[in-house]
Amino acid sequence: MTQQVRPIPEGFHTITPHLVCSGATEALTFYAQAFGAVEMSRMSGPDGKIMHAQMRIGDSIFMLADDFPDYGCVGPLALKNTPVYIHLYVEDVDAAYARAIEAGGKPIMQVADMFWGDRYGQLEDPFGHRWSIATHKRDMTPEQIREEMLQSMGQGCAGAQQ
Repeated sequence: MTQQVRPIPEGFHTITPHLVCSGATEALTFYAQAFGAVEMSRMSGPDGKIMHAQMRIGDSIFMLADDFPDYGCVGPLALKNTPVYIHLYVEDVDAAYARAIEAGGKPIMQVADMFWGDRYGQLEDPFGHRWSIATHKRDMTPEQIREEMLQSMGQGCAGAQQ
């Protein structure tokens, strides 16, 4: 009797980030230092560049590879920006943010309490990827979030348009 292959491999979620960057070997080290990522696998090509690697942060896996511009595979440094943020929930956002900055991350938004109930901050890693890091502090209804958003914008409920 043959064992059936799982359509989603063990340990993976339906969506899995796959990061491309220049200096993937250094990125593996940074993610371990900054976010406590654990390397699961690494496959290097003949030139030593990372063809494919997998890391785990908490219960989530992400993939990583070096850039290969000749094949149209480039990272955010080559693009000079990124429209994508990788969101990371942690137990203690202040400690996690400080650790990532100490490891070489560049602050984008300092950690603060946000109107949607998270304590939240943003940083850019040395490879051009943007990370948002948060600790969820309050469960809120959409109405409560909207009210606090408007208050944070200085409008209060009186300025809300329905």
